[in-house]
Formats: sequence, C-alpha cells, structure tokens
Amino acid sequence: MKVASKKLRASANGQDCTVRIHGTCNFDPSTTVLAHLPCGQKGMGMKGFDTVAVYACSACHDVIDGRAGGEVDWSDMPRAIAETHEALIRAGILAVKGAA
Repeated sequence: MKVASKKLRASANGQDCTVRIHGTCNFDPSTTVLAHLPCGQKGMGMKGFDTVAVYACSACHDVIDGRAGGEVDWSDMPRAIAETHEALIRAGILAVKGAA
C-alpha cells in the first residue's frame, strides 16, 4: 500500500529543514517541502511513499533530486527522517498505534 497524504505534504510549510546539507542548506522555512527519498518507488514522474520523506528547504531538495550540485550524506538521512517523523507526531499528523 503506497502512502500518499496531502496533509503530510502540506505539513512541511514553514518547518525547519531536517536535511541541512552542509554548505547548501538555505535554512529558510518558507521554502520547505516534503522531499521524497529514493526508496525503490521513485522515478521520473513518480514519488516515493510520503512516509519516506523529509522536511527539506528548496536548496537541499534540489540536491536530493539531482537538480543541483552537492553531495547528500545518505548515512545522515535516518536522522532527518526521525526528526521529520517526530515533528509529524507532535503535530498529531502521524500516529503510532500503541505508543504512549
């Protein structure tokens, strides 16, 4: 089941970038979007699951999607996903059954 949610995507508006690529990030929450990470479901015109995505400023998003030069430290993406999920849980948009 592919997870796609307008509410998840809209939640990125005004959020801090969780990617923060060194030397690239513009740290401008007004440019933040829900950026989908490669997960086998991504390709030209296809988005991955909305749950495998991070809050990314426009500059970091361009690097993730290959529209701009720069290097993504993919080993840092679990942290970015965790920070994004924590923000979604705090906002009441993402819930985990049985969690306290």
